[in-house]
Amino acid sequence: MNAATIHAPPAPVLQLTGIHKQFSGIPVLQDVQLNLYPGEIHALMGQNGAGKSTLIKVLTGVLEPTSGQMQLSGKPVWPDSPLAAQHLGISTVYQEVNLCPNLSVAENIFAGRYPRCGLAQGFRIDWATLNQRARELVARIGLSIDVTRLLSDYPVAVQQLVAIARALSIEAKVLILDEPTSSLDDDEVQKLFAVLRRLRDEGLAIVFVTHFLNQVYAVSDRITVLRNGSWVGEWPVAELGAQALIAAMLGRDLAAQSTEAAVSPDFDDATPALLQAEGLGQSGQLQPMDLRVRAGEVVGLAGLLGAGRTELARLLFGLQAPDRGVLRIDGKTVAFSNPMDAIRHGLALCPEERKTDGIVAELSVRENIALALQARMGVGKFLSRAEQTALAERYVKLLGIKTESVDKPIGLLSGGNQQKAILARWMAIEPRLLILDEPTRGIDVAAKQEIMEQILRLAQGGMAVVFISSEMSEVVRVAHRIVVLRDRRKVGELPAGSSEDAVYDLIAAEHV
Repeated sequence: MNAATIHAPPAPVLQLTGIHKQFSGIPVLQDVQLNLYPGEIHALMGQNGAGKSTLIKVLTGVLEPTSGQMQLSGKPVWPDSPLAAQHLGISTVYQEVNLCPNLSVAENIFAGRYPRCGLAQGFRIDWATLNQRARELVARIGLSIDVTRLLSDYPVAVQQLVAIARALSIEAKVLILDEPTSSLDDDEVQKLFAVLRRLRDEGLAIVFVTHFLNQVYAVSDRITVLRNGSWVGEWPVAELGAQALIAAMLGRDLAAQSTEAAVSPDFDDATPALLQAEGLGQSGQLQPMDLRVRAGEVVGLAGLLGAGRTELARLLFGLQAPDRGVLRIDGKTVAFSNPMDAIRHGLALCPEERKTDGIVAELSVRENIALALQARMGVGKFLSRAEQTALAERYVKLLGIKTESVDKPIGLLSGGNQQKAILARWMAIEPRLLILDEPTRGIDVAAKQEIMEQILRLAQGGMAVVFISSEMSEVVRVAHRIVVLRDRRKVGELPAGSSEDAVYDLIAAEHV
């Protein structure tokens, strides 16, 4: 670890204590605390749903807490809006740069606060002062650009720094960065980190939210971990190793876990590859990596949130175009320009976001199940209602989908039954390779069990499966081989029968 170690002053610049937040009586934050000191970079860590975003919204005045206290420089404060938070010196830069690409850099930095001149400074914009102040701000963060040019003229990495310059323009005491590196490549990340270290040395308190473990240890001074809406703890970065951090985020002692893992069915390693990726990657999204999947094999993709699992699935299915590497099906090079190309080659994808990318809530179970088969048939060819009904009823029975009728709107089904219907949709086209991205998320234990068993049956029938799950126990149970990702790169592979500990050890390894 190469993060700087600092000694915190006796009093924080900002302190949250006993923060509670409820929605319709359901707690989403419970007794959360946060201590930010001048001149530090503080990583806020936790799995998806841990409460990080909600806490940031409380901190920045987007949400009002149910109870708790907030102090800024030792004085009680409660911003009731993002503007109020800015006036207090709390600025936020979000993952998606929320600036105006059709305005100049200088206009973006001072939008809503343009210096004026004439008629007691209310007549017109003082462009000379505006541009000069903008130049001073971008120079402060080591950026050398023409502030009079349109923001859209510059790459995302520069736009991210301009957003930071805007945040500094309000004389911020606290700077919150929410996933600022998600769209940056390695060189751009290092330039951003250089800026953050410079601002830290000037005395700014910086909250850094990320899913990349290596970045936490590269730039942070202290770490606060949230889990399931609750505060877990706060540590100097030098006192919390990567494996201990993962254990704190997951809520269990990895060393105390049983090393016994469920062994998936035997698989013939001599089986030729159905799909093979060589150096496949996309700038800013996924580092070049190799992947091999054989007919009848379940390949598990393991990693923490943000590791690159979904990005890889999208590249394989033609939802994103790789800018490096090659993809082969049955040894022949292919290039998918869209998902239909992937479907024609026998691939199918059950997406991570079931409600937004999977189901069409207003359509019936019948129509949802028939969607992929109808799309593959092409324009001018239609499945009759009777054919759709027969198809849907077959899979409702096969997968145990609980619905009074195949004509019931799918949006009225439980999450588990919606997931089974999406699985049925792709089974209906009899794919050669099925990519399952978080197929058991948000469904009950019984439905999870049924889906896991169905995955194994599909593999035993000869289908290749790429299985993605945040539940590591599920991955080690069904996978013939486990491909481990961290920070959007492949860090290794493990065989069937590997323990959860072995996977976490590989994720946490500082040198791979």
